[in-house]
Amino acid sequence: MGIHWTELLIISMVALLIFGPKRLPEMGSAIGKTYKEFKKSLSEVAASATTEVATAAQIPSAPQAAPVGQAGNDTPRT
Repeated sequence: MGIHWTELLIISMVALLIFGPKRLPEMGSAIGKTYKEFKKSLSEVAASATTEVATAAQIPSAPQAAPVGQAGNDTPRT
């Protein structure tokens, strides 16, 4: 799917009419900076998640304790 060049041209013309030629470059710059920061944050989160998964895979899990009353000698006799 995606956006075709004609749709992009129409959107650009409407934005130019609404915001004017002075504000359009400022808005483009702000959108570019926001996109760059979003990509940076997303890559940091992905790296952090990868590190945590790798760390969790290296740590052996502790043995599970049996609940009271389930083990052989834990139940009181009457």
